Amino acid sequence: MTTSVRGGQLARLLGQWHSLPGRHRSPDYAALAGAVRGLLTDGRLPLGVRLPAERELAEALAVSRTTVTAAYRSLRETGHLTSRRGAGSWTTLPNGHRVASSGLWTPDDDLDMIDMGVAASAAPVELVPAARAAADELPRFLGTAGYHPTGLMELRDAVAAAYTARGVPTSAEQILITSGTQQALDLVLRLSVPAGASVLVESPTYPNALAALAARRARISTHGLDAATGWDGELLLAAMRQTRPRLAYVIPEFQNPTGHLMPAALRERLVAAAHATGTELVADESFVDLPLNGEAMPPPVAVFDRHSRVVTIGGMSKAYWGGLRIGWVRASAPLVQRLAALRVGVDMASPVLEQLVAVHLLQDAPSIVAVRRAQLAARRDTLIEALREHLPEWRFFVPSGGVTLWAELDGPISSALARAAEDVGVRLAPGPRFGLDGTLERFVRLPFSLPPDDLIEAIRRIASVRHDLDRAARPAWRTPAVIT
Repeated sequence: MTTSVRGGQLARLLGQWHSLPGRHRSPDYAALAGAVRGLLTDGRLPLGVRLPAERELAEALAVSRTTVTAAYRSLRETGHLTSRRGAGSWTTLPNGHRVASSGLWTPDDDLDMIDMGVAASAAPVELVPAARAAADELPRFLGTAGYHPTGLMELRDAVAAAYTARGVPTSAEQILITSGTQQALDLVLRLSVPAGASVLVESPTYPNALAALAARRARISTHGLDAATGWDGELLLAAMRQTRPRLAYVIPEFQNPTGHLMPAALRERLVAAAHATGTELVADESFVDLPLNGEAMPPPVAVFDRHSRVVTIGGMSKAYWGGLRIGWVRASAPLVQRLAALRVGVDMASPVLEQLVAVHLLQDAPSIVAVRRAQLAARRDTLIEALREHLPEWRFFVPSGGVTLWAELDGPISSALARAAEDVGVRLAPGPRFGLDGTLERFVRLPFSLPPDDLIEAIRRIASVRHDLDRAARPAWRTPAVIT
């Protein structure tokens, strides 16, 4: 079934499209078409969405219908829109583009782009030896069907042991191995969030979590994080008590995208509030292995759980490699079995060979993670130095871990900046990608997972187009690349 977006909804997503820096040099219809393409670029409008009728959108934007008609025609010419008389117009994949990670679009010829839309690192050198060792072990599994819906026992034991070492006694029966952290979240939402259920999330938050919630047709309410200080504990707990959500999703360790670390006292109070309101609390620990300043980490959220309200998800994408699609859920044993039964209808099980690779990598976790932390700490400092040199007017909180920096810009120009940066070979993740209804235009996420030379060059290019937004004529509208 095709999803539709109403005129008012699209108007909110478009935000101040008519007053972006440099926009006055473009005709209204071209600016509108470019703004819609920008929404497609960063995934706020997915494939197959029916756009509002021309008259409806014109009324919502307070522009002439002729402007919207011309904008739709421009979108059809670039392949971003398909129209059929009597059926409407819906978003499509342009020729010469492919679906990239996160389900977004990217041109086939953009391999030389400095991609700052992805917050993940290259594989560690230990991956190839681990893969060889795993291949040597594979024969002992070949006499079976190879389906292990809850995961290989060796890997479940290893993940459970890691939780126990962090102060959360865990058995293998409490672990479900998944195909990445994203699938872990998706399975939890499939089980726990019926259509129309209330869900509380942070703002900003992980874009793919918002996409997964939208797919469940959840009613999303948000708690806003301060860019400089992070969570306001009183406001967060009040939001939970007032909305009494079915589920709350938080990223307590080096929150994506802000980089903040939730203090222990708030973790304890959050779990107590979840119990009082009957809320299932999902803690995403994707970045838990990446403290960069050597400080002691707060206890896991699950330490404070006495009533099976906390479900923890995690994986190997950030500390190890995103191409190794291994994630997990830690929950009560009965909930793990229910998730496994649901998972059989999705993809049966995770690949045996990849799980064996994960076992070997986890055996070498102390050395692998130590090298990764040192690498990221140096790259974070390189990024900060480049920002202070080339974009001193930008403000940001220096994260003590993780892989992302959340920069506050000197104006509400995030989407315009992202489109301009593509002209000079840099892909950015604009702020609105991490929120709802076109907000967060004053922010951009900057990961520091790329090599130092790439980070320096990317910031230099971004600075050049940032200054051009105010004083130079904008380039002709073109089919944009897509971030991931």
